[in-house]
Amino acid sequence: MSKIKYFSEDLNIQNKTVILRLDLNVPIIEKKIQDESRIKSCLPFLKELIYRKAKIIIISHLGRPQGERNNELSLTPVYKFLKESLKTNVFFFMGDINDSIKDKFSYLKEGEIILLENIRFFKEENDNDENFAKKLASLGDIYVNDAFSCSHRKQASIHKITKYIKNSYAGPLFKKEVDSINSIIQNKRKPVTCIIGGSKVSTKINVIYNLIKNVDNIIIVGAMANNFLKFKGLEIGKSLIEKNSSNIVDDIYIKAKKYNCNISIPEDFNVSTDFSGDGKIKGQGTITKEEMILDIGPKTIENIKDIIEKSNTVLWNGPAGYFENEDFSKGTVSIAKKISENTTNKSLISILGGGDTISAVKKSKDKFNFTHLSTAGGAFLEFLEGKDLPGLSVLK
Repeated sequence: MSKIKYFSEDLNIQNKTVILRLDLNVPIIEKKIQDESRIKSCLPFLKELIYRKAKIIIISHLGRPQGERNNELSLTPVYKFLKESLKTNVFFFMGDINDSIKDKFSYLKEGEIILLENIRFFKEENDNDENFAKKLASLGDIYVNDAFSCSHRKQASIHKITKYIKNSYAGPLFKKEVDSINSIIQNKRKPVTCIIGGSKVSTKINVIYNLIKNVDNIIIVGAMANNFLKFKGLEIGKSLIEKNSSNIVDDIYIKAKKYNCNISIPEDFNVSTDFSGDGKIKGQGTITKEEMILDIGPKTIENIKDIIEKSNTVLWNGPAGYFENEDFSKGTVSIAKKISENTTNKSLISILGGGDTISAVKKSKDKFNFTHLSTAGGAFLEFLEGKDLPGLSVLK
């Protein structure tokens, strides 16, 4: 397989314009950033580029504006954060991306930065438009994709842009993601356990199929587990469920048996009649039609802890319950604590992936230790699935 071209310290970038694709898609409420982690993770590389006297043009997105300008999805708060965090001139470009855009950026000096407004305000970005990609490419001499989390998408600033910039590379955060996920695929230490959550089985079916062949245990949690419980004929009340999932679940069990992979589902639950209500612990077969499963119960937590204890590698994608309500976050926090303890004390290889998983862990006041935290949701899963991501393949 061809190797990915990574940005090198030896590359001469002084007075060169570097187009840097970042993932600055952070949660913003009323123009205030709720979690700055993604931006902070980009700062060391930005500071390196500034130190090496490159001219920097940052491209990023925020949310899904569907090709239309939306003030609520403006990168203005991100721009302000960068301006306060970096000791250089940081400019914000809110204009159109047209044939004369290159001339508008002629004022940029060595070590300075221009952040473009949300690239998804332009329909051409999502369409992976050739002409749009060419205009973006005209802005720089070097292209660096440091947004692994977006690299499963065929979009102009991720995919087609590389067609028009010969010097295209993956950045340090991208490399860290690839190396960390490869550690589970290629260098995993058995037994390997994967904890998979989320709401839909269908969106993760191929990843589960791929994991079954490569891991010893798959623990199903969150709303996804409801589909497995329903398949077994158990009452799940008003719990979230995916329609027509029984054939998929049946196929998962068949494949798991073939590859000797243990599938574990919850034995007890924390239930309520509404999302803001008080929780009640219930076992399998005791849930009423008015109740819904919002977290795993104490017996299930102990079962999961026991499996983690016997594992040497753990991959976790998807919270165990409705963590937004503290009453239903115990399952997720308990799993995080056990993985963290074993990472510290037993050299467990632990990789957490997906925005919801990271948010759930960070919501807790506890301090955790993991081998790697990946904010990449879809890209993380598709890479695990064995797919050659569009944004990755063009960098080989």
